[in-house]
Amino acid sequence: MPRQLWFPCIALLCLWADVATRAADDVTVLKTEPNGVPPRRMLAEFHTQQTKAAFDARRQTIAGIQTAEALKKRQDELRQKFIQALGGFPEKTPLNAQVVGTSKQDGFRVERVIYESRPNHHVTANLYLPEGKGPFAAVLVPCGHTTNGKIGYQRHCVLLAKNGIASLSFDPIGQGERYQLLEPPGKPFTNSTNEHTLVGVGAMLVGRCTASYRVWDGIRSIDYLCSRPEIDAKKIGVTGSSGGGTMTSYLMALDDRVAAAAPSCYITSLERLFATLGPQDGEQNIPGQVAFGMDHADYVTMRAPRPTLILAATQDFFDIQGTWTSFREAKQLYGVAGFGERVDLFEYNTKHAYPKQQREAMLRFMRRWLLGIDEPVTEGELPTLKDEELRCTRTGQVLEDLKGRSAFEFTAERDRQLAGQRAKFFAGNKPEDVLKEVRRLVGLPSSIKPGLSKDQGGGLLGTTVLDKLVLQTEAGISVPALSLMPMKVIGTEPVVIVVHEQGKAADSALLQELVKAGNRVVSLDLRGLGETAPAPLPNRATFFGHDYREAFIGIHLNRPLLGQRLYDLLAVIEAVAQHTTTAKAEIRLIGVGLCGPIALHAAALDNRIKHVTIDRGLVSWSAVARTPTTYGQLTNVVPGALQVYDLPDLAGLIAPRTLVVKHAVDAQQKPIKQSALEEAYAACKEAYARQKAEKQLTLQGEQ
Repeated sequence: MPRQLWFPCIALLCLWADVATRAADDVTVLKTEPNGVPPRRMLAEFHTQQTKAAFDARRQTIAGIQTAEALKKRQDELRQKFIQALGGFPEKTPLNAQVVGTSKQDGFRVERVIYESRPNHHVTANLYLPEGKGPFAAVLVPCGHTTNGKIGYQRHCVLLAKNGIASLSFDPIGQGERYQLLEPPGKPFTNSTNEHTLVGVGAMLVGRCTASYRVWDGIRSIDYLCSRPEIDAKKIGVTGSSGGGTMTSYLMALDDRVAAAAPSCYITSLERLFATLGPQDGEQNIPGQVAFGMDHADYVTMRAPRPTLILAATQDFFDIQGTWTSFREAKQLYGVAGFGERVDLFEYNTKHAYPKQQREAMLRFMRRWLLGIDEPVTEGELPTLKDEELRCTRTGQVLEDLKGRSAFEFTAERDRQLAGQRAKFFAGNKPEDVLKEVRRLVGLPSSIKPGLSKDQGGGLLGTTVLDKLVLQTEAGISVPALSLMPMKVIGTEPVVIVVHEQGKAADSALLQELVKAGNRVVSLDLRGLGETAPAPLPNRATFFGHDYREAFIGIHLNRPLLGQRLYDLLAVIEAVAQHTTTAKAEIRLIGVGLCGPIALHAAALDNRIKHVTIDRGLVSWSAVARTPTTYGQLTNVVPGALQVYDLPDLAGLIAPRTLVVKHAVDAQQKPIKQSALEEAYAACKEAYARQKAEKQLTLQGEQ
């Protein structure tokens, strides 16, 4: 049968014995730039177009806000969506606060305090109290990404205290005395930004994110301030820089007690952030944020008309152009509210920091709005204390001293709670209703059009027909593929589709075996894999992979990478099923490595797939949620998935069709034992038993 008569059945036999001497580019399909975009930039450019559409829609919404009532409506709606994206807030529990030490200084005193933002989840903080009789106005000072946390922000706190304003600076998780991952002898396992994102990998699966824990720490820190008799609870401010600017932005938008706010070196715009620096660590990425239309300017306007000062650095890596764009929008909407003078911007020509000039601007702002004093004030010489004088614990790590609970444990606990909820959901709903929820979570439309193919040439490899094809699955996405089939076919041979985490040419032995068995084979580079894999990101790859940026932008869009790659795979399957020469053929699917969960989703959603093999795929998302140190899992995170289903639950929906799960791996990509695989897939086995199809399910773990 002439190769041009049937749809892309790709051949990935680049390394076969009879072609071993051929050049490495024999399996390269995208030798030109599709749509003028280099293959490695394809996914990034696609995301640029997707986010642009969302940003344009948001601009239209903002332009339509002409009254204070319309602004109030948007504030309420956006705040609710923000809280929902955080997974809601837990019940407030006793702070169990204790002062563990006090230091008397010139004009103020410093208390070393510990309190619990959640039960047995300890926050270490320093409270700076001015001399004299209170109650004092107070400013919360969230920390940026300093290794020593609160201690690195003491200059800001001393400045406030010596000018009559109390302050509380607390360690975020992953910094100072609150690292959540320790290795013997009680030392941080990794740096703060990696730890923040590791928290987020598991947290997103259970419907939370890193910011869920960070924001709640901030809210409870305000609770602690308000509980102190020395503090005037009606005069609370918040300021922080970089990661502390992030937390300042979140808190000032969400907590109405924040009377005055001054975020430093953070406010820009997502549009400029994505075009320059790219998405940052876990707490700075809110699931669905771009999709539901919340940008940096909204952190300011959600609190209008309460006073806000944006502190900016001209040479910051948080783009200054975006800062001014967001400020202009905020200024206009504060004007709509009738208080345009209550939002301002202070820019200083420096790099990313919180320098003296910004601190002085912040102090004047806080004195104006919290004390009613509007006069120039300068910083002068400020005393600083040694690290050991400000630490709240003996060892320097609260988990080592107090043996409390980490953020990872709260995520694991949430997964245990959701396990029963998932079981009830599956028991109480029809499979089609379950799959409708799966589609929603992974960002799939109700129907997918067949991928359009373009022949890139090919030839004969012995008795094998090899084709190179490009399939356009949606606008801006070109999927390179290799199609392979025996020279003599009758048209009813099975079509085996292979998706491999390392690309279409990764396992030549597998492809050779499949063709020799008489199958027609299609091997694909799903978007962002193989030829279209993003350029390496050495600083992030150890834990999160080279598609770190693309993964987070997909999550912002409510189109996680797993769902986008699943879209590609289903579009190819649709084309195979509709083509005249393959419509009657049995479709089989093989997913290897991180493509395993993608293949599992495809088989559950498309019953035309009669046989699916998952090789070295993740055993379950529950394993990710319960494992603090994970590797390579961000790429397949589907926010909120564990509120509805886990991977073994999904596998049960494939029954009675053939499913083979072999060499499954855990959240650290280590092979798991047969007994653990059997336990994880217990519900799946029950589903196959109900269909009287036990022999159609094969579980092959490590012995």
